[in-house]
Amino acid sequence: MTGGDDAAHLAPGLGPAWPERAAWGTATPLRAWQSAAMTQYFDAMPRDFLAVATPGAGKTTFALSVAAELLGRRQVDRITIVAPTEHLKLQWAEAAATAGIPIDPAYAAGKGKTSQDYLGIAVTYAGVGVNPLALRIRTERFRTLVILDEIHHAGDALSWGEGVREAFEPAHRRLALTGTPFRSDINPIPFVTYAPGPDGVPRSVADYTYGYAEALADRVVRPVMFMAYSGELQWRTRAGDEVAARLGEPLTKDLTAQALRTALDPEGSWIPSVLSAADMRLSEVRRHVPDAGAMVIASDQDAARAYARTLKSLTGETPALVLSDEKGASKKISEFAAGDSRWMVAVRMVSEGVDVPRLAVGVYATTVSTPLFFAQAVGRFVRARARGESASVFLPSVPSLLQYAAELEVARDHVLQRKVSDEGDLFAAEDDLLARAQAGEAASAELEAVPFEALGSQAHFDRVLFDGAEFGHEGEVHVGSEEEMDFLGIPGLLEPDQMRELLAQRQSDRRAKRPARPDPEPREVATHEQLALLRRELNGLVAAWHHRTGQAHGITHAALRKECGGPAAAVATADVLRKRIDRLREWASRAS
Repeated sequence: MTGGDDAAHLAPGLGPAWPERAAWGTATPLRAWQSAAMTQYFDAMPRDFLAVATPGAGKTTFALSVAAELLGRRQVDRITIVAPTEHLKLQWAEAAATAGIPIDPAYAAGKGKTSQDYLGIAVTYAGVGVNPLALRIRTERFRTLVILDEIHHAGDALSWGEGVREAFEPAHRRLALTGTPFRSDINPIPFVTYAPGPDGVPRSVADYTYGYAEALADRVVRPVMFMAYSGELQWRTRAGDEVAARLGEPLTKDLTAQALRTALDPEGSWIPSVLSAADMRLSEVRRHVPDAGAMVIASDQDAARAYARTLKSLTGETPALVLSDEKGASKKISEFAAGDSRWMVAVRMVSEGVDVPRLAVGVYATTVSTPLFFAQAVGRFVRARARGESASVFLPSVPSLLQYAAELEVARDHVLQRKVSDEGDLFAAEDDLLARAQAGEAASAELEAVPFEALGSQAHFDRVLFDGAEFGHEGEVHVGSEEEMDFLGIPGLLEPDQMRELLAQRQSDRRAKRPARPDPEPREVATHEQLALLRRELNGLVAAWHHRTGQAHGITHAALRKECGGPAAAVATADVLRKRIDRLREWASRAS
């Protein structure tokens, strides 16, 4: 779009204008969505622009391409990049250098100056909150483009949001990026536009959206195979009572939290079994992708160290251990990304944007179970490099995590004036949980308030979730069995349709191998079991309806409540749940 006199005014090192220009100095052209988003941006030339793109899609490339074009047109003089963490400041600076845009990642607002060799600076949201006035003065001195990476962090603390607004209100251009669901809050995020949704509640409005489903269809990201593990757990409460439960079965909120903590206890058998299974999966992937790597996401630093010791004993190789308070954390990540070693264990450094494209296997071993953190974590494994690559994420069979895995493609806007939806679409205090986990603390004050002692744990393979379907969930499968290896041994290079067909075939083979069992004596089903089964059936049908129509789960639940009456599914009676199930089946029948 840029030519004539404009082409003669490009900044040094920027090369010809987009779209002919290769993406920030590489031989790879812009992806279709990046080019389309740039066309939309430069057609409108807005002061504020919000781009929502799934992790791994290339938001950094898009933003730097916009920056290069604006610099080339002499429409901005300086760039300010705001990132969530210190590591991401370095990552942005390295990517910008490749684009010919020198960025100072060590800028300190208190000093107020930087070398004239730089065209911009990179700061953190926390840094902006500490000294917004210094950044405002800098922003006023130049025609500045501000890139707000993962802008939902501007709402993580009141001082951060106020600081961002004060520092960058005079900016010439603001480009906001996010790849994960916005937080639910009554406070609007600075420089984001809101409009009333179908229910009258204000929701954030993106200028350009590129979701996981679109990116998967375009082969921009990898498909994810979730490997869920249940197991038998025992623990002792503060009152001295010993509790035994199976991970994944219907439990109260407190018991679910204690069961998850017991499973993740480094001294039990659950974690070593799952880490061993994940390492087997990694070995299979590395047969086809030799440099494939794996990462464990731990709840805190003590657990991370223990998991690293377990991995060393399992593999004979010392994994990279990345802790947030260590000075060399960023260097360790960069070395792991550039090498070919097998494992990394991390806590805070899993934050969104951390770029290790060779990560292909993950173990979700953290007690943080919010949709925001889950999306960020899974986003570390979906960055596509070659056709046929897939990701495998191992996780506990906790209902909330299984739901997030099934809803991977669902996009959530930032909703104002509402804390928690009827069907759990929004989660109160999720950012507090995330912030504590990112700081290496315990996942939740609520968990800390329920002291207990883990006594023992055994892991069992539960099921595989892929492309909205479940495979293998037909009874207890022991770790290390042939049945488990049927799924761990899936080839490391497969197209999504080949993966789906192979999983279905393995499922069919399992059924054929199982001996016929006599029908059990009928027994009366307890009320809590009946309600749990009905809720699971309803949620499964809602998920299938979403995959068929694209309608968000919360909207479908709301429509069913309007037609059938009754409260939220979590507290509805069995009769009400059956009515909603029947009504949804009617919709599906009519749609066919």
